[in-house]
Amino acid sequence: MGFYLWLDRDVAWAQGSYEYRPMGAAVVAASDLFTHRDFDSARKVSLPPAARYLGQFASLGQVNGVLQGLRPRGARNSASSLPNRGNAR
Repeated sequence: MGFYLWLDRDVAWAQGSYEYRPMGAAVVAASDLFTHRDFDSARKVSLPPAARYLGQFASLGQVNGVLQGLRPRGARNSASSLPNRGNAR
């Protein structure tokens, strides 16, 4: 697997491949995380001129780790930060 990541203000773009087969491209809000379902082989990367290249990564977990690291402290988007709506007694 391999992923390339770009950031343009509040939008993150990624292009992925799996065993040398293109997975296509995905775009999410920079405050969100990528999933495998976000990638569409028919989507091409059409980056704005101001987009910053952030690097090449071996896994989607690494890509998401970079996005999480760019967030301001205190801003979290994970299941552990959501209120518990389980069986409250």
